[in-house]
Amino acid sequence: MNAGQTSTKRAISNTRTGDSHLWSRTLIPTTREAPADAETPSHVLLSRAGFIRKVAAGVYDYLPLAWRVLTKVSNIVRDEMNNAGSVELFMPVIVPMEFYQETKRHEAYGDLLFKVTDRKGNTAALGPTHEETITEMVKGSVNSYKQLPLSLYQIQTKFRDEARPRAGLLRCREFIMKDAYTFHTKLEGPGGLNEAYDAMYRAYSNIFSRCGLDYTAVEAESGPIGGSASHEFMINCASGEDTILKCPVSGYAANVEKCEIGERPRGSFAEPPTGELTEVHTPNLPGIDEVGKFMKVKPDRMLKTIVFKVIGLSGVKQDIFYADRNNPNDVINQPEYEARLDNAPGWIIAVVRGDHDVNEGKVKAISGYNVALADDKAARAAGFAIGYVSPRTVNAVPGTLLLIDSDASMGGFWASGSDKPDHHVKHFNWRREVGAILDDPARVKVGDVRNAMEGDPSPRAAGAKLVTARGIEVGHIFKLGTKYSDAMGLAVLDETQQKRSVIMGCYGIGVSRTMAACVEMSHDENGIIWPAAIAPYHVLITLMKPDDPRQREAAGKIACELVGHGVDVLTDDRDERPGPKFKDADLVGIPIRVTIGDKALEQGGVEFKARKDASKGQVVPLADVVQTCLNTLNA
Repeated sequence: MNAGQTSTKRAISNTRTGDSHLWSRTLIPTTREAPADAETPSHVLLSRAGFIRKVAAGVYDYLPLAWRVLTKVSNIVRDEMNNAGSVELFMPVIVPMEFYQETKRHEAYGDLLFKVTDRKGNTAALGPTHEETITEMVKGSVNSYKQLPLSLYQIQTKFRDEARPRAGLLRCREFIMKDAYTFHTKLEGPGGLNEAYDAMYRAYSNIFSRCGLDYTAVEAESGPIGGSASHEFMINCASGEDTILKCPVSGYAANVEKCEIGERPRGSFAEPPTGELTEVHTPNLPGIDEVGKFMKVKPDRMLKTIVFKVIGLSGVKQDIFYADRNNPNDVINQPEYEARLDNAPGWIIAVVRGDHDVNEGKVKAISGYNVALADDKAARAAGFAIGYVSPRTVNAVPGTLLLIDSDASMGGFWASGSDKPDHHVKHFNWRREVGAILDDPARVKVGDVRNAMEGDPSPRAAGAKLVTARGIEVGHIFKLGTKYSDAMGLAVLDETQQKRSVIMGCYGIGVSRTMAACVEMSHDENGIIWPAAIAPYHVLITLMKPDDPRQREAAGKIACELVGHGVDVLTDDRDERPGPKFKDADLVGIPIRVTIGDKALEQGGVEFKARKDASKGQVVPLADVVQTCLNTLNA
């Protein structure tokens, strides 16, 4: 999904009237050198161009140019959120720790939570997001289904105590975020979560299109309700930290955690062994690559076996006992839930090729159970030689389900763990080592349990192959279900006067992250190239001789006319040589530069140059310069 530029009217609609400022009267501390720790383009350029200044690790000042960009992004966000039927509010930064204890998120976040203690010894956190706070708020304000649906949002500073802040605004400890939350009594139909989710999807698409950003909406890992319940919005750029997989034929796109793989051939387990099972001593080799080198076996001919602990039924929340709230026949009472859980396996082992990675979401999907990576101590006590587990452990540890990725099920030579510390085996054969249990579908399942990779079959177009791209996540929408409402007791009376847990959705946009991602997407060797919609100013008027009355008069007349059209204008009136002024102009990235000098004025014009145009500027008649600016912004 590609954005593209918006019209001038839309691009400059973030302010009712244009602004006009003098460079000498604002704070734009450009520098030639970037901070020593700046590595990414956005960190380098935002620092050098005087947009941000480091206060501490992962904490930055937003200087005037940055604040203008952030304000424009925020205004676009507000406009589209309001259009989607959401209402703005503002919640406190401080979140009582007991809120997190109710939802167990103090354990999930761990050291990422910024914690503060008041003079009475009460502990609180600086909120990274506000699910708990808003759930508590709605709990105290809503008690009937007639008060729902409800959609609320805020734009606020958030906090994460990152251990190693890096990349400037892309991974910092204090950041600006828009977070929205919706509340419903049903999933489908008018007023349901799906309706709100679709509205948010449209709003996010509009936001990033209006910002002038090249973005892709990708499927992400599903929420607790199931289905396609999560999408991430990625800014496309080569320096992006996230991998996106796309089908070039169908347009399907997903992140690595979610991406499906098209149909692949499966092994029959009937292939003969390639040799006698041979044990190899492999001490002090921490990774599969090192083991492979030692054994002279390539990773794609090794089997990687990961152990999971079953913690519940997939798609069913233990304390709700509803698989589908819109289907009254799908109610699961507690005894039934516990009976089904009693029959569940205790452990799951997932096997993939050594050059692949197990996908936890796919393990849940194919097995039908919620899982977590096994605790090493508990798994060893059960009989798993962690780090050296082989598929044959399914026969040795009672209550174990074996999942085999399609690629790993094929015949031929295989090496594997030996189920003994510091040892592996060569010539592993599925039928010989695992035996008849391979034919029991209740104990062994073959399918898609690994992360997708470039070159895998597309799940949406026969014959097409997945390709990879890079991106930066700036937005995420997903269906929370009743995770927070159940934990915090948010319920309402329905039409039959029965108490029902409220179904929630959550929708976030990193506002400061969007600014940084835009720079990652749009820059050159000379500096930033801002899209008009979120540029700090639309036009930069550069005076060659700031003290020349004729030049100042021309600049004032052009600025006044542009402001009247809603255009933001910055005039570089510094007593500085032309070279540094032009370098600064390119560095800060304002879309249009109008240069007023004696030579052009003698021809009855000024020099006009678009920032994204690599060629030299052109002389435009004074009478035409305003319209030329408007036409360029409108292109």
